[in-house]
Amino acid sequence: MERLQKIISKAGLASRREAEKMIVEGRVSVNGKAVTELGTTIDIKKDKVFVYNKKIAIENMVYIILHKPKRIVTTLKDEKGRMTVIDLIKDVPERVYPVGRLDYNTEGLLILTNDGELTNKLIHPSFKIYKTYIAKVKGIPAEEKLDILRVGVRLEDGITAPAKVNIIEIDKSTDSAKIEIVIHEGKNRQVRRMFEAIGCPVRSLKRIKFASLNLDGLARGKYRYLSENEIEALQRMK
Repeated sequence: MERLQKIISKAGLASRREAEKMIVEGRVSVNGKAVTELGTTIDIKKDKVFVYNKKIAIENMVYIILHKPKRIVTTLKDEKGRMTVIDLIKDVPERVYPVGRLDYNTEGLLILTNDGELTNKLIHPSFKIYKTYIAKVKGIPAEEKLDILRVGVRLEDGITAPAKVNIIEIDKSTDSAKIEIVIHEGKNRQVRRMFEAIGCPVRSLKRIKFASLNLDGLARGKYRYLSENEIEALQRMK
């Protein structure tokens, strides 16, 4: 069950506020009966909604979490013929879209949905939705270098917002370190470029958390639908 104004907004007919105005003005009907109460909820699988006497198409909202492997493209189609994330969810009947991107050689948590409103919320910088990555880098960076990332490092497209950075593991035999980094921005290849800027190029990168979601129990290359509680938690984020 969802609020009527939200359904109208998701159908692309109006913003949430404009949809509320339509309802109050009596321009919306459900199953042939005019509805003017803003608190009205409907079942998108059963109820028929009309706006200005025209039936609207109500799409079933789908929310998926995918454990993306390396060497998979985060697009709907690839002109080079490479495998895409959509190839991993072929049995999902609805047309869904990736929320943001993970580059070709990055693995980890990816959300896919057809909820445009939620997608905008999750990727828009103003909402500051945090994402956690585990990076294995060449070299063992001193704390002074990591402090640069914690304050903000200058890249060619501007200074990054402060990141949370912690060394998890050091391997002196291979001159490498495993580092957890948490950011809320979504610049192209941002994490890789941040470590390159301090002289520690990334050897492997994995996103393990996006907002309140993590990869617990989800094997590489597999996906699952989000629970109602998980969806509501994402929608409540401010």
